[in-house]
Amino acid sequence: MKAFIFDLDGVIVFTDKFHYQAWKKMADRMGIYFDEVINNRLRGVSRAESLEIILEKCEEVLTEEKKAELMEEKNNTYRELLHTMTPADVSDEVRNTLDALRAAGYRLAIGSSSKNAKFILERVGLLDAFDAISDGTNITHSKPDPEVFVKAGEFLGIGAEECVVVEDAYAGIDAARAAGMKSVGIGDASGYGKADYKIQAFKELLDIAEV
Repeated sequence: MKAFIFDLDGVIVFTDKFHYQAWKKMADRMGIYFDEVINNRLRGVSRAESLEIILEKCEEVLTEEKKAELMEEKNNTYRELLHTMTPADVSDEVRNTLDALRAAGYRLAIGSSSKNAKFILERVGLLDAFDAISDGTNITHSKPDPEVFVKAGEFLGIGAEECVVVEDAYAGIDAARAAGMKSVGIGDASGYGKADYKIQAFKELLDIAEV
């Protein structure tokens, strides 16, 4: 292996609460029932797909223009919440592990469906920690489609068979497999049978990398 590709939310940083708060605000204003159980279905999927899941509880048929307005509304609220993030939102364990992997010669990339990935990394002081960023601004298909990871590998200039994806979502593990890459399950995905490696703590990546 020569490179590690990381999902962002739930792996490097934890912004789930901000997504939930932003979608909840939009849904409440629209009079649409939305709770944390529904929110869990949004993990790892695009903004448009997330909205469609929320709208399952909506009796009104919305135009594409209205849907675009709702997504923009949600994203504006989300970005306002992201402004509260600081470097303190990344643990020392994550920072030290990334530094150790880089020192050992591994290439590092982000593979995230989020269109706010670069903004988040800038807020927490990690924008320069990665050699490449593949995110929602350069893909047309969300996980479990492998596109975001395939492009991350291309940006790094490293073949799929030499890349390892670190994911907390089942859809992300499926996407890594579809891309022909090894996968590491952490968080929720640590219990997913399709993950090639399963870890409980971020620093365990050093054992996989034999650092």
